[in-house]
Amino acid sequence: MSSVYPRKATPPLIKDTSPIVLPEVENYVSHVLKTTKPLPPVTYNNLLSELNWIAVFVLTLPPAVSFIGAYYTKLRWETALFAVSYYFYTGLGITAGYHRLWAHRSYNAGKFLQYFLAIAGAGALQGPIKWWARGHRAHHRYTDTELDPYNAQEGFWYSHVGWMLLKPRRKPGSADVSDLSKDEVVRWQQKHYPLLVLVMAVAVPTLIPWLWGDARGGYVYAAFVRLCFVQHSTFCVNSLAHWLGQSPFDDKHTPRDHVVTALCTLGEGYHNFHHQFPMDYRNAIRWYQYDPTKWFIWCTKQLGFASHLKTFPDNEVRKGQLTMQLKRLRETQESLVWPSDNNDLPVISWDSYIEQCATRPLVVISGFIHDVASFIEEHPGGAHWIVKYIGKDATTAFFGGVYDHSNAAHNLLAMKRVGVLHGGIRLAVDDKFVSPAQRLKIAKYAELSSSAYSDLEDGEGLLG
Repeated sequence: MSSVYPRKATPPLIKDTSPIVLPEVENYVSHVLKTTKPLPPVTYNNLLSELNWIAVFVLTLPPAVSFIGAYYTKLRWETALFAVSYYFYTGLGITAGYHRLWAHRSYNAGKFLQYFLAIAGAGALQGPIKWWARGHRAHHRYTDTELDPYNAQEGFWYSHVGWMLLKPRRKPGSADVSDLSKDEVVRWQQKHYPLLVLVMAVAVPTLIPWLWGDARGGYVYAAFVRLCFVQHSTFCVNSLAHWLGQSPFDDKHTPRDHVVTALCTLGEGYHNFHHQFPMDYRNAIRWYQYDPTKWFIWCTKQLGFASHLKTFPDNEVRKGQLTMQLKRLRETQESLVWPSDNNDLPVISWDSYIEQCATRPLVVISGFIHDVASFIEEHPGGAHWIVKYIGKDATTAFFGGVYDHSNAAHNLLAMKRVGVLHGGIRLAVDDKFVSPAQRLKIAKYAELSSSAYSDLEDGEGLLG
């Protein structure tokens, strides 16, 4: 999410409102990086000249006034309650207005609600709507690349405030804001932005507490302390939401979901969901997840101020979740030891099997030859049952003739395979030669084309 006013204000009247046409290249990001040069790196020698002094002023004045003012000014409960309420109002101007309405068009708002949010957003002192939304659209389009204006790959503090304090090394990637250039409310806010900032960020939070005799407290707490909180709340979406939490929908990029970030950002903390489904008016899809911005938008719809709330199809959302669940399961699966691939086992004839049983304890079950030497004394049913079936086919006994063994026993048995009895597998059904742990095994793409077992020919191979 974006923040302070840019170094050079965009003219209030936009002459060219046509969409941006990008060159047709195989990879736009690579093309830009190859054909444009970044500014020189920031060093101690050029630091002062590379600072964005407007941003430095906007980001350092509020905390300075807050610390000094709070030291000398007592906080009254009326002012504290108003400051929190005003924090939510101006914060919603960013989250429900700048972000979900104008940057993503995730719902439609009537004129009253648009002006209500545009005025609130000015009170957060994070730049005009068009500039803010342009940067945010670039962030989504070029996430985690050098064309991302607040690239999380540059580090936590860079994505939090560094990208504002320093002149960008590269111009952010192209983003179409032609719709905003034509928007009546966006153009009105941009035209009157400096005045709106003075009124909403300073005057209103100072004058309202004056009604109960605490204008000074309003100036310190409702104006500047509140401003610190609402600004850094927004900045956390650029930094904390790309650093803390899980990736339940996709892990291609850095955005993550975490309740702590949601608490800090009026519900914008379910950022992994948001980057996957940015047109959705929600950030949190569960009723118990903290997303006051979602609730605010929903309430305005019930009151008739908003309409056409967009939600991504639940079926597709669940596909994203399933994809990540399968990926995590695949990682767990690859950390386990599995039976030898059927294609890697020697094919043994029955006569060869009988001959080799004279020197080692081998048992046939489901067409596989198993070396049970290490398990004879460990067998829960007694060693004599295993010894009895050495040199024989114990398939019927294993699957209920003597005892219907558990999945765990079946999985353990599969680990003891040392060969394939020629012709044996073709007579067996799947649940007898595929161990339970492998029946839902997640296959790699390359594995899908391989058969479960090779075309077997007569053989006299030796067991490993």
